Amino acid sequence: MSDVGGGPVLREPANRVSPQAVPFWTVSALLGDAAVVIAAAAAYFFIPDVPGWVGLVVLLIGVLAIAHVVLMPRIRFRVHRWEVTDTAVHTREGWIGRTSRIAPISRVQTVDSRQGALMRLFGLSSITVTTASAAGPITVDCLDADTARHVVARLTAITAASEDDAT
Repeated sequence: MSDVGGGPVLREPANRVSPQAVPFWTVSALLGDAAVVIAAAAAYFFIPDVPGWVGLVVLLIGVLAIAHVVLMPRIRFRVHRWEVTDTAVHTREGWIGRTSRIAPISRVQTVDSRQGALMRLFGLSSITVTTASAAGPITVDCLDADTARHVVARLTAITAASEDDAT
């Protein structure tokens, strides 16, 4: 934090996610968007007596899908950041909107890691920090798998050393 105009200003988290996040998000978006485009095109071509304007809708869906696959991963990579300190876990994420979350270490209850099949292909893992908060857990997606293991170990050590109860 720094002071600007008489009040504290929150700085952005220090660390980016893995560069492998870009191809991972691209493939994930491609798989999901391809299913939608194929379903829309199949409906258009195989359902009898479909109005002509539906073809324009299918085309628009295709164009939006391409834009999503091309733009979203790069924007997310520029935005997504994370940081773990001895006092807090801080994340920022989003690609259209932005969400920043900060959880004091004293509120951390559990630390989990996850690595799905597609993430494993890209050498990525995600960590989820569950806190005593109504806002829900904090997730850091697309960390290099080794980095994720180190972060989980560090958070475990920090929270074990904390005298506060995370309730």
